[in-house]
Amino acid sequence: MSIAEKLTSLGYELPQVAAPAANYVPYIVSGKHIFIAGQIPFLNGQVMHTGRLGEDLSIEQGMEAARACALNILAQAIAAVEGDESRIKQLVRLGGFVNCTADFYDHPKVINGASDLMVEVLGDAGKHARAAVGAPSLPLKVAVEIDAIFEIA
Repeated sequence: MSIAEKLTSLGYELPQVAAPAANYVPYIVSGKHIFIAGQIPFLNGQVMHTGRLGEDLSIEQGMEAARACALNILAQAIAAVEGDESRIKQLVRLGGFVNCTADFYDHPKVINGASDLMVEVLGDAGKHARAAVGAPSLPLKVAVEIDAIFEIA
């Protein structure tokens, strides 16, 4: 089952690949790895999930934002391998940033939204190392930003 088919079976849709918003590229393929730039919950041309955890948003809303970031990461990974999903061997690492108040401490729960989706879609190849940290603000006031590293064939 392709990544898009697996997402559909889970009730999600693979988004259009988002263009970079500044002077950077959305991914770099270097050797056997894809380095994916930070992805925000920007789906099909629309910014979603704005606000701060611990102030405006619940953990569940933060997890939704993280899932949206994960969908964009998957779209970028597929673009990086020119649609040949068989080249995606392993999600190596996710780096999660949570827009939150100084006293918010549930960063891992928020980023679980992305981690859980990656394992649901990729199986064992979706298990990864991870960081989940708080930030006082993020671009466009989004709740979450996540970057990724994949191993490819």
